[in-house]
Amino acid sequence: MIQFAIEKANRVLVIAHVDPDGDAIGSLTAVGQALQQLGKRVTLVCDDAVPQRFHYLPLATDVRRAPHTDAHYDLVIAVDCADESRMGWAYAALPEPKPTLANIDHHVTNTRFGAFNIIEPDASSTAEILCRFLAEMGATLTRGMADSLLTGIVTDTMGFRTTNVSAATLRAAADLVDCGADIADISLRALHRRPHATAQMWGLGLERMKLQDGLLWTSIPREALRRAGVEGSPSSSGLVNFLADVEGVAMGVVLSEMQDDDKVRVGMRAVPPYNVAEVAVRLGGGGHALAAGCALEGPLDKAEATVVAACLEAIRRQRPR
Repeated sequence: MIQFAIEKANRVLVIAHVDPDGDAIGSLTAVGQALQQLGKRVTLVCDDAVPQRFHYLPLATDVRRAPHTDAHYDLVIAVDCADESRMGWAYAALPEPKPTLANIDHHVTNTRFGAFNIIEPDASSTAEILCRFLAEMGATLTRGMADSLLTGIVTDTMGFRTTNVSAATLRAAADLVDCGADIADISLRALHRRPHATAQMWGLGLERMKLQDGLLWTSIPREALRRAGVEGSPSSSGLVNFLADVEGVAMGVVLSEMQDDDKVRVGMRAVPPYNVAEVAVRLGGGGHALAAGCALEGPLDKAEATVVAACLEAIRRQRPR
């Protein structure tokens, strides 16, 4: 059992997925706090930097871009990762033999890649799973852990608006509020506040958006981001949500060229009854029916043609008769 593995471990590496969202960072920092409470030496890692808007969470500024090279880890815990590749170099670069791997996630596309797998596709978020699991680990819920977990739930449900929000989700959120988490402040910080670079990216994306047969998409070239002074690879999640919310749209898609390699990041959203997870899986990614993504090899125009064709085919096939 994973609880026994945690009890026996001295040094634990916790990994969140590349291009982290609120559920990834909320889950990462909540697990980190719980492990510290249990007396473990903990390293929190994510290939990509923690977005500024989540820096209010405990341990968020302690998240590293790579594990300690001289550390011997007894256990690796992956949070919110649908498959092994989502852990990125943080896991791939670990020396062989790799430590025992525990996999905690809620994606329906999860490949169960761990020695221990806690996968609950009906949960709204990985944070919702952790609300129960951290207590089973023996940790006592604190205000800081509550802030992290509620951030994960609020962001992955887009403010309790997704179809997988259940009574259990609301009860978990209520327990976190009872523990001191400020739902109004978390919603403002995690859902609505954005850095200027993200606003610039939105502008570039909206200028380039195209509509065809229920698909609204945009492609953002690397050079356009550079000319606008946008550094790094700001998250497109807010923009792709906006596209999917346009009346008459079945799927919204944002493709953006990464600044530091030749990959094209693809974010996809859908409205019921449409399903973007199956599109993402076909393209080597994963996610949920209403929110999924993948990364493709460039160039951008080739990736765009591939994604658009796959989405249009899915919309035609999934359209209610």
